[in-house]
Amino acid sequence: MWITDGPVGLLISLVSQGGLIVFFAVVLFRVGLFRSILFRSGRSLGGTIVLVLYFGGMGIIGTYTGIPIQGALANSRIVGVFAGGLIGGPAVGIIAGILAGMHRWVIDIGGFTSVACMISTITEGMLAALLYRRFQLSSRKWLIGIIGGAAAETLQMIIILLVARPFIAAVELVSTIGIPMIIGNAIGIGMFVAISEFLYRDEERIAARQSQKVLEIVETTLPFFKKGYTEEQAQRTAEVILDKLDIAAVAFTDTERILAHAGIGDDHHHAGVPILTSSTKQAISTGTLQITLQQKDIACPNPDCPLRSAVIVPLMRADHPIGALKLYRDKEFAISQVDLEVAKGLANLLSLQIELSEIEKGEQLLAKARLRALQSQINPHFLFNTMNTISSFISDDPEKARNLLLNLSDYYRSRMHLARDFISLAAEIENIHTYIEIEKARFGDKLTVSYDISCDQSVLLPPLILQPIVENAVKHGIQKSIRSGTITISAHDAASGIRIGVSDDGIGMDEQRLTEVQRLEDHAHGLGNVNQRLINLYGADHCLNIVSILDKGTTIWMTIPGGEQTSGS
Repeated sequence: MWITDGPVGLLISLVSQGGLIVFFAVVLFRVGLFRSILFRSGRSLGGTIVLVLYFGGMGIIGTYTGIPIQGALANSRIVGVFAGGLIGGPAVGIIAGILAGMHRWVIDIGGFTSVACMISTITEGMLAALLYRRFQLSSRKWLIGIIGGAAAETLQMIIILLVARPFIAAVELVSTIGIPMIIGNAIGIGMFVAISEFLYRDEERIAARQSQKVLEIVETTLPFFKKGYTEEQAQRTAEVILDKLDIAAVAFTDTERILAHAGIGDDHHHAGVPILTSSTKQAISTGTLQITLQQKDIACPNPDCPLRSAVIVPLMRADHPIGALKLYRDKEFAISQVDLEVAKGLANLLSLQIELSEIEKGEQLLAKARLRALQSQINPHFLFNTMNTISSFISDDPEKARNLLLNLSDYYRSRMHLARDFISLAAEIENIHTYIEIEKARFGDKLTVSYDISCDQSVLLPPLILQPIVENAVKHGIQKSIRSGTITISAHDAASGIRIGVSDDGIGMDEQRLTEVQRLEDHAHGLGNVNQRLINLYGADHCLNIVSILDKGTTIWMTIPGGEQTSGS
């Protein structure tokens, strides 16, 4: 019968280390550096090294916090190594296993099991690497963590019996620590995975809510800037932003003075006051985001000014700064990552509004309709993921960050073509190229696009009839695959017109899923919307055709009647 200082007590001691595991999980997903490394495609060598050191370090700490038993250690070393392989990828799991395993052997804590523990730790890292793909595709990642961890610890016990000597001592040790370590460390890995997944999903929910707020602000302020970037329009926009966001104050400036201020400090921060903050001047002169974290940096001459910190984003027109958007907090060092992303998203969309306001008066109503069409097509996650990608390049490669911002602006301008009846195939291909350049910055070498165009590119087709299919191939074909992928866009003359297709070599679909997708019943968005538009324009013979093979890829094609020259382009 087990007693509290036997296997049961050992199990309780191992599970009690869960508090340390929880701490590591929270740190991992609350530190921006780790989040950007873990979830950005095309991870750099430096990012992989950071994760190896982190998870390998967890394994080493697990060794030092081990419980001495019969000349060996009952420990939680596997938790860091195995979690690293599942979450960080095969390279992280294997190298972290080597790091923690070699450390266990070199320091020789626990005597006769040192070699066996080194071998088993490395083996456990390899097992996690083998489970990585299944783990990433699973909807119950915590269960994979528990089952995989139990299997890895069972393997460790077998290795101890095979390698450690004397054999009798190894048998006695395994009989004492085997079940407690299998159960305790499996629970520890499951806890780490579950908490990490919860924190990641929670961050996604926060980002989605902030995205929705940004879109609500842009929708509400849509009519304001049609009369230009003036004090009146800036004040109305500032008041809307203040109402929608949990911030202390909002301000707009031109290149020399304040245009509007809403919120605390409005008794002395008002229109017409010259810009005093050096960070605002720098944001406007350089066209880059600036942060002031202390009251003294805001440079307000009023000693009782309640404004303490701010994020300042330039407003652009034709690549030239025309002013700035400023979001204030009433505490020092209070600007969060969410504040930065919201400010960048708002500034880019408001800049587009201001640029549209420059269109001649006779085109104002059309410009308004186009921007509304743009808003209806904005994917909040795509917008914020792109902003995060641009942010990551600002320090290391500012020229690339600038080019990505231009691509993003061009991408959203292309959505204005919804107001047209038809555009040329060449224009649609150009819009797709802009979108692809943004996605390639996020996915790196994982995404390759090729074009196989042999027909007349002046042929007219409905706007945004091809681009949603390409986006679908990126999101559901390549992004969900663990390997690199290629998207091929083709257009060739056919007997009934122009055959246009999009093929990817991503994850594909099984027969059941393919049958569901082929129904194309959802006309509200995506493929269903494209299919319905084709049928409405050309008839049922010109609907979308979809073929797919699991783990091989998907091809979607359509036929556009040749010589289509409907007016409205």
